[in-house]
Amino acid sequence: MESDVKAAVQQQFGAVAENYRTSTVHAQGEDLAWLVATAQLTGVERVLDAGCGAGHASLAVAPFAAEVVALDLTEAMLHQTEQLASERSLSNVVTLRGDVEAIPAEDAMFDAAVSRYSAHHWPNPAAALSELRRVLKPGGAFVLSDIVAPEAPALDTWLQTIELLRDPSHVRDHSVSQWLMMFADAGFTASVEHTWRLTLDFQSWIERIATPARNAAMIEALFAGAPAEVREEFQLIERGTFAIRGALFRALRSL
Repeated sequence: MESDVKAAVQQQFGAVAENYRTSTVHAQGEDLAWLVATAQLTGVERVLDAGCGAGHASLAVAPFAAEVVALDLTEAMLHQTEQLASERSLSNVVTLRGDVEAIPAEDAMFDAAVSRYSAHHWPNPAAALSELRRVLKPGGAFVLSDIVAPEAPALDTWLQTIELLRDPSHVRDHSVSQWLMMFADAGFTASVEHTWRLTLDFQSWIERIATPARNAAMIEALFAGAPAEVREEFQLIERGTFAIRGALFRALRSL
């Protein structure tokens, strides 16, 4: 089952990799600056970007680190990272194809790790966190920025439904409480550093991942028939924009 999900991720994102290099949502956003600040880098660290995508987090931390290893399962995404690094003359970013659940790196190899808008595609986040703990030095920080689900079950169900209709490689947006529990179980001491609402334009949201027309129509039908509590939570405007929650965590590897 997990191998099927990972194959879907590679197929889905391999075809649209360039869209993520140019996406405003991914290339910009105040959480990028928060991620850099929260990592507390001094210029001597080796940093892992777990599930780097088109490399925006890698490029954001690169000026403040000795080396950034950008890890992703999809070769096409690594090519986008390499292109952006070249365009910005960042020679300390290296790419590595691999799985966050089986990171091809030695124990305690990294001083810090980051991940942005990737973890909702991880089939087994507990395994990924265990691997991140393994490759981090004792006391090393993992900074995670991702979409988070509402705590209320009905709102959570609605979010997961539209996410899966849009992108069949989607696994799950976890809630803040779920992430904190997973961090603790994996041997991290974690805190929530920032939360925000990410406003998305519906049309660019579905075009970026090439959502099939029939799925887009189903999402629109869900939007149109959403109850009041859903409309309030996701700030729904008919076929215009909507908002989902994001959170940035700082998790320290226990000694």
